[in-house]
Amino acid sequence: MRIIAGAHKGARLSSPSGANTRPTSDRVKESLFSMLEGYGVLQAANVLDLFAGSGGLGFEAMSRGAAQVDFVDSSLASIRSLQANADKLGLDHSADVHAGDVLQYLAGLPGSEHPEARIFDLVFMDPPYPLGEDAVTQILGRLAAHLDMESIVIIERAARSPEPTMPVGLEVFRSKTFGETAVHFVQLVGETD
Repeated sequence: MRIIAGAHKGARLSSPSGANTRPTSDRVKESLFSMLEGYGVLQAANVLDLFAGSGGLGFEAMSRGAAQVDFVDSSLASIRSLQANADKLGLDHSADVHAGDVLQYLAGLPGSEHPEARIFDLVFMDPPYPLGEDAVTQILGRLAAHLDMESIVIIERAARSPEPTMPVGLEVFRSKTFGETAVHFVQLVGETD
């Protein structure tokens, strides 16, 4: 797996061993980041990479101008790969690696009502395909407190999975399918007059 564009173009990333991770293909990554650049969300972005695996999406975002990425994964092998990749790329100062459950991580963050709230401009959410739709919706519900009106959440799921069910306050504004992979773009619901 490699970074395909930006300051670290061509850099190879180490991947955790085993069959539990599913890196995003270069084809999907290229199309996804082309769309994100069109939305103008990458430059100086504060990014959250949930179920990060080796961090391919988060490190790609950093290579293309994101300022900070928080990586979250519960697998020890993934945590080791994330740390090794951050060190190799010289990005350990702007990459925070968190070992643990995604819901527990989100529950521990100060919410939007708190003066020290963590608001993310871009969130990658690539959960294991077997993770149920109810769990995906629950994570999105927790995540909503850490978004603003310009934030974009990217959910990667199996193409055969149903479109994720949105909790109150969030909506899917774009979906695209690449072979076996479906990508859903999510944002806070805008104010209606």
